[in-house]
Amino acid sequence: MKKALFCLFSSFLTGFISFLPAQDESEVSDEILLELYDGARVADVVDGLATAGYIGVGVMDPAISPLWKDVKDMSHRFAGIAVTVRYGPTNRPWHPGADLTKPENYEVYRKWRGMWYSQLSPEPFREYIKPGTVIVMDNKDDNDTGSTGSNNIMSWQERGAVGLVTAGGIRDIDEIILQRNPVYTNYYERGRGERIGRNEIIDVQRPVVVGGVLVEPGDVVVADSDGVVVVPRRVAVRVGQIAYQELVADIAGRRRLYERLGYEFDETVRLREEPEVFFKRLGLPPDPNNP
Repeated sequence: MKKALFCLFSSFLTGFISFLPAQDESEVSDEILLELYDGARVADVVDGLATAGYIGVGVMDPAISPLWKDVKDMSHRFAGIAVTVRYGPTNRPWHPGADLTKPENYEVYRKWRGMWYSQLSPEPFREYIKPGTVIVMDNKDDNDTGSTGSNNIMSWQERGAVGLVTAGGIRDIDEIILQRNPVYTNYYERGRGERIGRNEIIDVQRPVVVGGVLVEPGDVVVADSDGVVVVPRRVAVRVGQIAYQELVADIAGRRRLYERLGYEFDETVRLREEPEVFFKRLGLPPDPNNP
């Protein structure tokens, strides 16, 4: 009886272990992941996720789309590491007491405004921004608030941010497009008002949900005209390698067609390192599907 129970337990344990991910890739550095995903396409990453068993995982609602496109230099595309922030609607009164329709209360308004931006709706995520950061902002239903505008988004870019993915809350859109700040958002959820009296900071560097996808700090975010896909950090290496293999194969095939059709080569058919050479240089397994 004991032997039968032991065999049953062993069989269950073996099955359970086989269900778990074969390798936790969370310890791979941001720098390695940024190089691995440089130039990655959403379609290839989605295929990589499916190959790794993550079918339908990480793909944001198509409503989260590029605010502008540059199909010559592809400067609207990006891949980077998620820094997360969540804003929500305030439950505080519009203003504690003063009648702001009276000009003599302007200084009261300015003091209240400064308090709101510094204490209730600041940007504490700024300290986490570094080269390669993608800011992922969950600000759905935050009272038609422009949490991102043409000024602060440039300051994030100055610190190294390569893009912004947000549920909405964008204003100064003409200037953002003119500045070529890569933004993916639901255009119909854009916000017009400033943060004061409308929203508050809730979380920084905690899991958020944007476009129906769970995003955790450190996940890999890839965006192009196909939309946005998020790769969980624990499988980011294998998925990135598979996506790179698909990209190299696609480039080779398209270059041959370009030549036969007389097309001028462009960035999308630029030759890349052979996968095994590239992976070896990064210190990764030569074959993601046969480690």
